[in-house]
Amino acid sequence: MDKNFTLLCEYVGKFIIKACASTGKIVNLFLETCHRLREANVAETVRQMAKLGTDSLPIVVVTTMCTGMVLAVQTAKEFVRFGAANSVGGIVAIAMGRELAPVLAGVVVAGRIGAAIAAEIGTMKVTEQIDALRVMATNPISYLVVPRFIAIVLMLPILIIFANVVGSVGGWIVATNYADISSYAYIDSIRVFTEPWDLVGGMIKGGFFGAIIAIVGCHKGLGAQQGAEGVGIATTASVVLSIILIFVTNYFLSVILFVQGG
Repeated sequence: MDKNFTLLCEYVGKFIIKACASTGKIVNLFLETCHRLREANVAETVRQMAKLGTDSLPIVVVTTMCTGMVLAVQTAKEFVRFGAANSVGGIVAIAMGRELAPVLAGVVVAGRIGAAIAAEIGTMKVTEQIDALRVMATNPISYLVVPRFIAIVLMLPILIIFANVVGSVGGWIVATNYADISSYAYIDSIRVFTEPWDLVGGMIKGGFFGAIIAIVGCHKGLGAQQGAEGVGIATTASVVLSIILIFVTNYFLSVILFVQGG
């Protein structure tokens, strides 16, 4: 019993030390990235915005439209039964704006872009291209991390705007065809119940989520071990950690933006 308890304590201790070390490295990378923002290459940043943001639009649109449709399916009939049909549009729009659009867009982008960043930088690490950058007096943070950081932080809030629109449109399609709610009632409830802050708050969340995805992806890529297996491990770890941090951060941002702020 004592031996098992000792092994458990040893395992927990090693896990905590490793987690604290990894957290410190991520924070240091974030601080250095912020310090070097003015060194960003504009052309590379624009290229990354197109690659990391624009190319993610189709999957974000499909995901959020289906979510808006499902949300309307689950709520429309019940609201009609209780005489609250005029609230469906507002409920869908508020849910999409405050929570579903930013979280789903963040998770989708983390799965698509976070993995791509970790894999790309990890491959450069194991093939010694990052060492070659240092030999040429080029800082890897300025050259690799900063453009990706700026691109995702700027593009994810824009993706969230599209996600809100298509999510509400998906809810409108279901509400008008499945629950026989008029288009006027659906759209008018959005106007009555929603406020600009519902959209702005979601976009603020998107900025934080974008920073998480970029920093975690770059951190895992820069720390990839030698070989293809190391790149695969870094890629998987990047996606998992990014999604976990997005959900944790979403709770605190929701409290700050919509509970205390409201």
